[in-house]
Amino acid sequence: MITGRKNESILLFLGDILFLIAALWVTLALRYFDLPSGEIFYAHLAPFIILFAVWVLVFFIAGLYDKHTVIFKRKLPSIILNAQIANIIIAALFFFLIPYFGITPKTNLFIYLFISFIFIVFWRLSLFPILENKKRQNALLIAGGKEMLELKEEVNNNKRYNFQFTAFLDIDTVSGEELKNYISEQIRESNISMIIADTSDEKVSLAMPLLYYLAFIKSRFKFLDFQKMYENIFDRVPLSLVKYNWFLNNVSMIPKITHDIIRRIIDIVFSVLLGVPSLLVYPFVISAIKFSSKGNIFIKQERVGRDNKTINIIKFRSMERDDKGESLVNSDNKTTKVGDILRKTRIDELPQLWNVLKGDLSFIGPRPETLNLAELYEKEIPYYNFRHFIQPGLSGWAQIHHTRHPHFGVKYDQTREKLSYDIYYIKNRSLLLDLYIGLKTIKTLFSRTGL
Repeated sequence: MITGRKNESILLFLGDILFLIAALWVTLALRYFDLPSGEIFYAHLAPFIILFAVWVLVFFIAGLYDKHTVIFKRKLPSIILNAQIANIIIAALFFFLIPYFGITPKTNLFIYLFISFIFIVFWRLSLFPILENKKRQNALLIAGGKEMLELKEEVNNNKRYNFQFTAFLDIDTVSGEELKNYISEQIRESNISMIIADTSDEKVSLAMPLLYYLAFIKSRFKFLDFQKMYENIFDRVPLSLVKYNWFLNNVSMIPKITHDIIRRIIDIVFSVLLGVPSLLVYPFVISAIKFSSKGNIFIKQERVGRDNKTINIIKFRSMERDDKGESLVNSDNKTTKVGDILRKTRIDELPQLWNVLKGDLSFIGPRPETLNLAELYEKEIPYYNFRHFIQPGLSGWAQIHHTRHPHFGVKYDQTREKLSYDIYYIKNRSLLLDLYIGLKTIKTLFSRTGL
């Protein structure tokens, strides 16, 4: 893969394990003021192996194995800090509450937590950037719209990619003949070894014979489709560039029977496993709602389900009154003090586990929209109805990636961006992707974002 995404994740994983083990060795050396013997080292390594596995899982949930986009790299120090704080808490609980894995003396654990934190920060922020620096190939970008600018900025400002755009052309500003001349000139004068172009554009289609000749006969450069490159880097579909034929060519209309059956079994099993214990919370929530404000304990909201069918989702009431979801559009209805807590902790969503059991919702899928908002968006946003092609869910691809969630009011731009993530999920949906979303949702829940 051109971006080296898989190789980078493997290198990060191996580096994390190596430095976690090295931190243990250094800890024992500092603790006993001597090089640790094999017996002592392996005695400590045995319980720590399980801990390493848990820590790596936390790193994954925190996003430390995701692609390092420009935005992500700015947040990397704080992400590492938060992940390590979580790991320290897990380690303390692990060794103090499970005697079999207990370390004596406990001083070793505290020294290790400090040393491992220093090692991981050094590896991630200082050493790894040196390893990933490499000579970048010159690339030519031929596309249009804001997506072209997004891709150019992301690639040229992030050294993790093994190419950079030394030339780029807004395809909307030239004729077909001018495009051919420009391509020939760049190949001849700019040492271009890669071209990324929007093959759905008619002008690029007309230039295909020239690109074929240059790529396979004369210059032998790499040719990549712009839309596929955009999806690979941003994990969403460039919505302004797709047309009706894109959906027919890229999304199978045949139901994924195996995926749907297994996912339905998972929905039933986990909705019961989570729903039954959640009943213990209900008396406390009901009492808090009842004493804080007048009104119903539960509310029902009509939302758009699969194949545009209307479904009723159940939630604990968090607003002053039940307005049937009108507050999402325009209303003076306000969140109660108890409701604010319920929303921040996601407890107001617990009754939707029974919607999952019933089959109205799945755990993973596009978040269902209210009828009135969906009606407005369908009129203004092309292909909006496509998100109703599959069953909606409690969490989805958009919820773990989209940072500008349109929670209240009519917000067309934010909803278009959210739709681009929903379409990406529908195109690429699989059990493995569902598992990935499920794990990432843990981070979303604790960070109080999304959903």
